[in-house]
Amino acid sequence: MPQSLSNVLVHIIYSTKSRHPFLQDDRQRKEMHAVLASEHQRRKCNAIVIGGTENHVHILCRLHSTVSISDLIGEAKRKSSLWFKREGDGEKDFAWQSGYGAFSIGQSMVNDVHAYIRRQPEKHRKMSFQEEYRSFLQRYGVDFDERYVWD
Repeated sequence: MPQSLSNVLVHIIYSTKSRHPFLQDDRQRKEMHAVLASEHQRRKCNAIVIGGTENHVHILCRLHSTVSISDLIGEAKRKSSLWFKREGDGEKDFAWQSGYGAFSIGQSMVNDVHAYIRRQPEKHRKMSFQEEYRSFLQRYGVDFDERYVWD
């Protein structure tokens, strides 16, 4: 029987709605990252690493050949929002931004991206999420209109 084999690595980035600092303490972030990791695993898109700060996440994962990026992210956002509203300190206003960034990387970049995601708290002492996100869009040659990037 023939197999369909792939190794599509994706660096996903999205923020909380209006970059509100919902994930302020380490415990909240770790629990949110665990919920996101579980949803990625359920969809066979195992997360290699998840990190972020109080207002956004970075996820490096292997995209399964039968899963679309938009479906994966949509379900991960939905499930994690429901969890946070129910269990994550009961914050009823929690929401993720409606958009996201998804950037392909090569296997040779996994260690560098992994380290980058782990250094998020340190990185954001010097740079805002908006500055970081703009730099990704520019580095990957993504045309964007500032009016529609932030919600």
